[in-house]
Amino acid sequence: MSTSIDAQKPMVLHGTQPLDTTPQTRGMERRPGIDNNTTGASKIWMGKVTCVPNTLGPVHHHGDAETAAYVLSGSIRVYFGEDFKEYIDAYPGDYLYVPANTLHIEGNVTDEPAEAVLTRGPDNIVVNVGE
Repeated sequence: MSTSIDAQKPMVLHGTQPLDTTPQTRGMERRPGIDNNTTGASKIWMGKVTCVPNTLGPVHHHGDAETAAYVLSGSIRVYFGEDFKEYIDAYPGDYLYVPANTLHIEGNVTDEPAEAVLTRGPDNIVVNVGE
């Protein structure tokens, strides 16, 4: 029986992979579900992110990858713009979008953890700046 991934067939994955199998930023614990390693996917990354309470990550961007998230619980804040003075907050039921190559800082400014389903394409590119 072959153990290779057949990316041409639909599949079900049960749960997520460990943190150390995908790039990370401080305060955002990303666990992959669908990626090249689990399915052979070459144009999308999808996983679950847990945002640690009262923690902001470093300045970073995602290269040519666009990011979309659906907030399940808690709230997620994204700082952007000149000197990161602008920000948006996303809450349960909200969809969050960050364009490719956008410098930003993300995190959770509350006392409760936050969780979201995260998608990124073409892959989970994470470029931490100055850390």
